[in-house]
Amino acid sequence: MDILKQIAESLERGEDDPVRELTSQAVADGIAPGTILNDGLIRGMGIVGERFRLREIFLPEVLLAARAMTGGMEVLKLLLVRDKLPLGTKVVIGSVRGDLHDIGKNLVGIMLKGAGFEVIDLGTDVQPERFVDTAVAENAPLIGMSALLTTTMPAMKEVVDLVEARQLRSKVKTIIGGAAVSAEFAGQIGADAYAFDAAKAVERVKQLVG
Repeated sequence: MDILKQIAESLERGEDDPVRELTSQAVADGIAPGTILNDGLIRGMGIVGERFRLREIFLPEVLLAARAMTGGMEVLKLLLVRDKLPLGTKVVIGSVRGDLHDIGKNLVGIMLKGAGFEVIDLGTDVQPERFVDTAVAENAPLIGMSALLTTTMPAMKEVVDLVEARQLRSKVKTIIGGAAVSAEFAGQIGADAYAFDAAKAVERVKQLVG
């Protein structure tokens, strides 16, 4: 069996040690790091994301697959940097000011990494200025914000307004999600997109930066 296919299938099963070993073997066999990343790790995680979207698998399986992908990336990361290959479009994510909830945000980060994005996770209780400052410093074209509480939703508008005030709308898009928010709210505050779950978030992010 093609070793890249083995990597993808082991990742789908959440087998972190085999993924790490197979990735190392692929490197030893002379396969380009970028090819291993795209045709092995990302291909496998893409299937996991699609199966999660279809509710064929659930959060525990996604987390196992994400751990396996992390193992493979540890093998590849220095090689990708050495070869000056991009790790993927950068996306800044975080839970907005006053919101300490992170389960949904973490899942979105996992799925974005699996889709090939480089995720800069600012954590929880993130000030509006930090979202925008980080996007500018990292040259990231997208900010993703999460809110579980209705009381923290206004912070999302502050981020969108700050992007506008700094005249960054043509360079930095915004997407929001979380139990407290909706597509209607996204429209009200001027956010570029809304996603109701992690799978939809990946789809929307691809559209925004594509």
